[in-house]
Amino acid sequence: MISVCIATYNGEHYIQEQLDSILPQLTNGDEVIISDDSSTDRTIEIIKNYHSPYITLLENQTFKSPTYNFENALKHAKNERIFLADQDDVWEDNKVTIMLNYLQTYDLVISDASIVNEKGQELEPSFFVLNHSKSGLIQNLMKNSYIGCTMAFNRNILSHALPFPKNIPMHDWWIGVIAELFGSVYFCKTSLTRYRRHHTNVSASADQSPYSFYTKLKMRYVMALNLIKRWLRQ
Repeated sequence: MISVCIATYNGEHYIQEQLDSILPQLTNGDEVIISDDSSTDRTIEIIKNYHSPYITLLENQTFKSPTYNFENALKHAKNERIFLADQDDVWEDNKVTIMLNYLQTYDLVISDASIVNEKGQELEPSFFVLNHSKSGLIQNLMKNSYIGCTMAFNRNILSHALPFPKNIPMHDWWIGVIAELFGSVYFCKTSLTRYRRHHTNVSASADQSPYSFYTKLKMRYVMALNLIKRWLRQ
């Protein structure tokens, strides 16, 4: 059984297409946990219109942060296998089957993704190639390969990742390096997500970084320091 965790905020333009790609892949006992960070558009209305027994909607959150909005969803996940999903992407119809197969061997699986625009038209066939993605703890502290919408992991990784430190820059980066430190990771070269890039994206993945050299250096220091603290906590 799987838990799909989604953090939403003003996602009315794409959330229906995303849920339509996820829900047909679920079976009895699966769940979709949606934490909404006080959307002011039709996001909540669209989600409620599904009347789906799979969906648990956590309304009226006030994190003002996708990282801690995701953490809220993760805290409510009940199942052993956990998938992350963004509100504006689309899952390929074989994603769950393929990822679950790898999760029998590995603690965290990250798949490749095609990059599409607002209309779903392909811009790049492979995020891995564009980002030079690869595994390795030091490698990913220096240059992050982990984007949450392509990740699934076992509960033991979640137990190491939660609670999130209060100053980490990104939730998916944190979970990825936690898996590198405490578990086994597999990079699946099959593209299983259509990763949508548009002007309202909250992350800069696959784009030129908006951060200064000093900010990027500080982010890596913060990540490394928190990893050491988490290691010493065990």
